[in-house]
Amino acid sequence: MGQDLERTLGICLLGHGTVGSGVVKVIDQQNELLRKRTGIRFEIRHVVDREVAKKRALGIVLADGRPLPLTDNAAAAIDDPATQVVIELFGGINAAKEYIERALNLGKPVVTANKGLLAGHGASLFDLARRHNTCIGFEASCGGGIPIINALINGLAANRIDALLGIVNGTCNFILTQMTRQHWSYVDALKAAQTAGFAEADPTLDVSGRDAAQKLAVLGSLAFNVRIAEADIHVEGIDKLDAADIQFADQLGYVIKLLAIGERQRDNSSAPQANSALILRVHPTLVHKDNVLADVAGSFNAISVYGHALGHALFYGRGAGSMPTASAIVADLIGIGLGTLPAAFRQMRVFPDTTPPAEVVPFEQLVSRYYLRLAARDEPGTLAQVARILGEHAISVSAIHQHESDSRQIVPVVITTHLANEGAMQAARRRIDALPSITPPTVCLRIIEEPREFAGA
Repeated sequence: MGQDLERTLGICLLGHGTVGSGVVKVIDQQNELLRKRTGIRFEIRHVVDREVAKKRALGIVLADGRPLPLTDNAAAAIDDPATQVVIELFGGINAAKEYIERALNLGKPVVTANKGLLAGHGASLFDLARRHNTCIGFEASCGGGIPIINALINGLAANRIDALLGIVNGTCNFILTQMTRQHWSYVDALKAAQTAGFAEADPTLDVSGRDAAQKLAVLGSLAFNVRIAEADIHVEGIDKLDAADIQFADQLGYVIKLLAIGERQRDNSSAPQANSALILRVHPTLVHKDNVLADVAGSFNAISVYGHALGHALFYGRGAGSMPTASAIVADLIGIGLGTLPAAFRQMRVFPDTTPPAEVVPFEQLVSRYYLRLAARDEPGTLAQVARILGEHAISVSAIHQHESDSRQIVPVVITTHLANEGAMQAARRRIDALPSITPPTVCLRIIEEPREFAGA
């Protein structure tokens, strides 16, 4: 590439934490490689951090000999004419939104990993960017370093996406992996995740399922060409999951994963269409060991996408961490520098400010297979009563497994079903829990059936 085509892109980085330090490292250490590949020299002009004195004491020096250009004045750093792109890594909502809006109002492109902000305010922020002829890059918001955003916007643009499902929270996947392989309790697995740096001191956002729901809102909006809000998604976390259910699932040939699932509604008479209503959910799910998602371990993420033309594609990689996430952020920087990301933003009608609200199927209308675990008194007629209640709600039993117990009074009974209606299942569960011979609550988990490739192609 000729020297006359080269230029410099000035960067303002908001936040020098785990991910921000990774961004600095990638840009600083790989700047020459990036310049050779793109013809752009990426220059870090401001690093905004709340603990400037502490960071300066570290004595960080860039490859060109400059000290890390630290400041605590975000507004001045954003406003600086030498700042041409702003990377937001503060996290949270209010301050991040304020600074992103400030940059967009100045016509400066923004790169962010803030899936919570995008899930809650994406439509208004994208609209603001469009009105000021700029753009937002958000590859790092979902899946860490996995290039799933670019795939949905560009690589899979020829496809009607019928289903998107996967493991999008590395913290929960690490915890479930330890519970499965080490036979640990949830509490012990969570402590290990915190010690390893995969879980926050307050892990609520992750283990409640909300983090996965926010990512599903972002990914689903792109995949299905609609605007999805976090409130559209049924959410259950792993914080109440019992290790006994992981063991019983293993005996049945399944592993339990926290899955984010978005799929078009279908029935027996027709394949899903582009305007089909959506079923959106996040919950612990029994995944058969033959499914590739069952082998995704530790903090890795994996997202399955089903397109009417492509069929099944799996995107797998590290879902978090300093360098993987920095990889995605720098990819957006390159897209901005080359003009490909702004061009796609101007032309593509897949962003939530340009798409209609999603038509969402009420969760009670979900059709799924189910896993039930009952704590039943060991006395004649109990299972007959349970089977009768299920039958009265049109729920067909696939298998019943009664396990021995140290107690002569209460035994665990595991039931799997054929396809059944969610509303009917919950009504049946309430009646089962009301039986004198049952100790509530009955555990109810869903069993995923892999979507069919080329449905209605």
